[in-house]
Amino acid sequence: MKFTTRGTEPQVIGVRETRIDSAVAIQFKDTMRETLSPAARRVILDLSEVEFIDSSGLGAIVAAKKSMAPGQQLDLAGLMPMVDKVFRLTRMDTIFALYPTLAEAEADAPPRLAGGTEG
Repeated sequence: MKFTTRGTEPQVIGVRETRIDSAVAIQFKDTMRETLSPAARRVILDLSEVEFIDSSGLGAIVAAKKSMAPGQQLDLAGLMPMVDKVFRLTRMDTIFALYPTLAEAEADAPPRLAGGTEG
């Protein structure tokens, strides 16, 4: 599983794969665990290269969120239309902040609190 990473506040992790599915879900979780910085309060997962995600991929992203330290936040950016649709149909958009682009995620400087309203 290919990832890129930069920064610590926020830490930006880029998934450099076109699919997150059952074939790579375990590898995704392991790579995320190795890549996550315990110093980062906010982590932005850049999914702009991911064209397909299935239930195993969703589960892997949820598992990554659950493995984070208390107080850490995982936001998702750059979702392609089909990936965005999966997150919204499964109501994962109530668990994660979804941003159309990485730039918009980075511009939303203070981490958004759960239950906040969108403008």
